[in-house]
Amino acid sequence: MPVDAGLPDLRLSWAAITDVGRHRQDNEDSFVAGVPIFSVADGMGGHHAGDIASDAVVRSLSSLIGNSMTTRSAIGDALAEAVETLRGVLPEEHQGAGTTVTGAALVSEDGETRWAIFNIGDSRVYARVGDEFLQVTTDHSIVQQLVESGQISKDEAEYHPHANVITRAVGLMDAPVPDYVLMPVIAGTRLLICSDGLTKELTDVGIQHFMENGGTPAETVAELLRVALENSGRDNVTVIVVDVEDAE
Repeated sequence: MPVDAGLPDLRLSWAAITDVGRHRQDNEDSFVAGVPIFSVADGMGGHHAGDIASDAVVRSLSSLIGNSMTTRSAIGDALAEAVETLRGVLPEEHQGAGTTVTGAALVSEDGETRWAIFNIGDSRVYARVGDEFLQVTTDHSIVQQLVESGQISKDEAEYHPHANVITRAVGLMDAPVPDYVLMPVIAGTRLLICSDGLTKELTDVGIQHFMENGGTPAETVAELLRVALENSGRDNVTVIVVDVEDAE
């Protein structure tokens, strides 16, 4: 979907896809994709509490669509509003439910338009910028802490018994506090925003291959989903790909 995002000489193209996976009955992932915000939320809590949590977050973030840019404070306000919504809709027995959230938003910082990459939990944003491919976000998880302390390697983290335990979430227990990374908005950038249903099934090398295969965003999200499901599809899978292109 090519769109003039109000940026001089640039436009955005994107596609999004979600699937319940091969082993789950419910899809507790939710997403929003539209200027100025692209975001994925991965709910947890069971008995539909997780999908209620993730849906509340993306509905609140969706209120930012319609403007060419937003702000980090507006993102924070939207997440806080989602928490207030959850207080009113979650039954008492599911007050521990929550959701991850990650995304990329166009923001104005010091007179410049930037990508504000944000995350809470272990859903991720990757970026291909020129010849460089990197994971932009840092997981809020037990295994990430173990990797950073040198107790296990990143490869060992994939199979650790606590691989699914996150240390930060959007829920009722704590205020939602995302981490932010600012990136320039330049032609040739490709962003991938995804739930861990993708990263459980593909290594970073595998993800990089599909990010660099020359396909359109729609083709790329379809291929990533196909491979995730073929590899096992243990969890819900949600993928957004955003390209920054020269305006023609």
